[in-house]
Amino acid sequence: MDLFEHQGKELFARYGLPVPVGEAAFSADEAVAAAQRLGLPVVVKAQVHTGGRGKAGGVKLAADIDEVRRHAEGILGLDISGHTVRRLWIEQASDIAEEYYASFTLDRSARQHLGMLSAEGGVEIEAVAARAPEAIARIHIDPVDGLSAEQCRHWVRAARIPGAAADSVADVLAALYRVYVDADADLVEVNPLIVTSGGEVVLLDSKVTLDANSTFRHHDYAAYDATQTRDEREQAAHAKGLQYVGLDGSVGVIANGAGLAMSTVDVVNQVGGRPANFLDIGGGANAEVMAGALEVINNDPAVRAILINIFGGITRGEEIAVGIVEATGRVDIDSPIVIRLDGTNAAEGRELLEPHLSDALMMEPTMLDAARRAVDLAGAGDGAGRS
Repeated sequence: MDLFEHQGKELFARYGLPVPVGEAAFSADEAVAAAQRLGLPVVVKAQVHTGGRGKAGGVKLAADIDEVRRHAEGILGLDISGHTVRRLWIEQASDIAEEYYASFTLDRSARQHLGMLSAEGGVEIEAVAARAPEAIARIHIDPVDGLSAEQCRHWVRAARIPGAAADSVADVLAALYRVYVDADADLVEVNPLIVTSGGEVVLLDSKVTLDANSTFRHHDYAAYDATQTRDEREQAAHAKGLQYVGLDGSVGVIANGAGLAMSTVDVVNQVGGRPANFLDIGGGANAEVMAGALEVINNDPAVRAILINIFGGITRGEEIAVGIVEATGRVDIDSPIVIRLDGTNAAEGRELLEPHLSDALMMEPTMLDAARRAVDLAGAGDGAGRS
């Protein structure tokens, strides 16, 4: 789950981290009222789940109330990388003397957390990495041992953070790591982490991605889930408890397990097609789950063929087959379906499917064969959509 900037800052503040005072606003009138309460000057900031807001005109300094209204009206409704601005963050303007970059994420290859720190903040970190990779100080953190104060001090020195701010930045990094761990975050990024002319360290921005699988530990995350940006297809899938990501192709993909779903998307691309989605139905493939998945994919007008790629494990092949047959009886499917079924009791499952095979429901022995058949049925993935 991606948080809006103001949600990330509110999370930081709960851990005592220094963030600017601000208020959310959903209209120009609310923006003006917020600015009057906060005191001028303020910064009017678009709240969207994407970067590049400043370049797109989504961040504006306002010195008076007329500017607040003008900027709010100009930013609300703005399209930023496909995201429409529907909320603003009105924040007290900060006196910036220095700008740094700091983040924590997971380095899966190293099986450790990764911290990145740079004295060159305020710009895209990718640009810094390409231009001067030595300007980014990296640190790997064992999840069991955690991040010590001494490690933070060494890390700050390695990033060449000026001495006057070094101790304060080290303290902030230690607290930011606690947020990252306690909140079950996949990413915590601050760009810029600033030092004011008075020597105060302030987190001027926030980019936070939370692990959606941790919601059972964080009941308050329901509020974050409600603000996620989803298209119509993704919203329908989410309501059915399905892991779905909409893409722009013509082959609908259903698989059990995130790894298999990603592999299926890759194979569709490999054989010259374009997947319409990533859809992971999880460990179960009963009739209810399968019907929900088929309904979501069937409602996508771009889909011309559906590829069901299931590997039986705890759920046996014959149970999966029964689920598919019952689901196709419940949902009026507009596109032909190609099935690949393997794994536990796959032979029994394929035997149960045989009497139901037709021009609308086909079966192939391998994932590659099934992908080729689905792509061929979809018209080589031309994405033209159903007529």
